[in-house]
Amino acid sequence: MSILKSLFDFVISVIGLIILSPVLMILVILMKLLMPGPIFYVQNRIGREGREFGIWKFRTMVPKQLASDDSFEAGNKSLITPFGKFLRRYKLDELPQLINVLKGEMSIVGPRPEVKKWTEVYPEKWAIVLSVKPGITDNASIEYRNEEELLAESQYPEKIYHDLILPRKLDLYIDYVNNQTFAGDILIILKTIHTVLFK
Repeated sequence: MSILKSLFDFVISVIGLIILSPVLMILVILMKLLMPGPIFYVQNRIGREGREFGIWKFRTMVPKQLASDDSFEAGNKSLITPFGKFLRRYKLDELPQLINVLKGEMSIVGPRPEVKKWTEVYPEKWAIVLSVKPGITDNASIEYRNEEELLAESQYPEKIYHDLILPRKLDLYIDYVNNQTFAGDILIILKTIHTVLFK
């Protein structure tokens, strides 16, 4: 499974970057026109075996208020630019992570990488989760498609994330680690595409 998954990740990331290059260029041009400042936002995340790496995203927030590596912007939509909201709505801000996949830091499918702060919570569960490469998408990403909205509605977003959302995510991550298959990865990719386009 690991060899097949690594080969799949490499092929898909190369093909994806080639095919999506016109889209990426258009997004870069629009970002330059609509939200001056850096194009990319690189944040430190924790990957396989606890190794730290920089995850690539298209910037969606105003430059002077970009989150620090360990900050938590739960539900704080005031930081997001109008075009940034569009990028997030269709997960276009995640496309640069194909670079992370190409570099071998991430997989197409796998548990989403977290900042160090949250990997120090529930360490026993994270020990299992971090035995595999993090991914661009997974079942937790699909289930919590509207996580920002849920947190924005709460008076105590960090507490909700700590007590409710993160434990559920970790359970889904562990289920993936214990039951991952190539067919299952394909299904998650298809479910992700459907969720992004139609929900």
